[in-house]
Amino acid sequence: MVTNIILISLAVILIIWVISMYNSLVRLRNQVKNAWSQIDVQLKRRYDLIPNLIETVKGYMKHERETLEAVTRMRAQAMEATGVADKARAENMLSSALGQFKVAVENYPDLKANKNFLALQEELTSTENKISFARQNYNDQVLFFNNKTEMFPSNILAGMFGFKKEVFFEIEDPQERVVPKVSF
Repeated sequence: MVTNIILISLAVILIIWVISMYNSLVRLRNQVKNAWSQIDVQLKRRYDLIPNLIETVKGYMKHERETLEAVTRMRAQAMEATGVADKARAENMLSSALGQFKVAVENYPDLKANKNFLALQEELTSTENKISFARQNYNDQVLFFNNKTEMFPSNILAGMFGFKKEVFFEIEDPQERVVPKVSF
């Protein structure tokens, strides 16, 4: 009789542990999805701002057409990208194009004083910061989830229920990792 009670107690404890672990994995997976959707929200905001910024700048930068077209092309590629790896690659290319755009703008003092341009540039800068924070949050959530799916004993349940590692949002261009040299 005592043996049966012990076995039943162990089975109940095991079932509660499995349910708890499974629910924890589901919660973490959903947090990763939510973090990715937060990146998407900020990227959509960026995509909406870029055409306005380009139109404002076009009149001033007629001979900088190549830079403007590169930003527009990279925006289109970023909007069409799917999956974390493709999206990360496209977003890194767009960020690079926006960096070149900002450098080109430095040659136009009248443009830099234009109220519309200043407002759009501020919005874009704010959006870039929000994208950066959203990427950081996404990578934090991926880290928590991946740790849970890879560490014992939760890795056993993760494997049984088909939970797969998520992909980090990473910089692919090694030049973006180089610290810029600032000289006065």
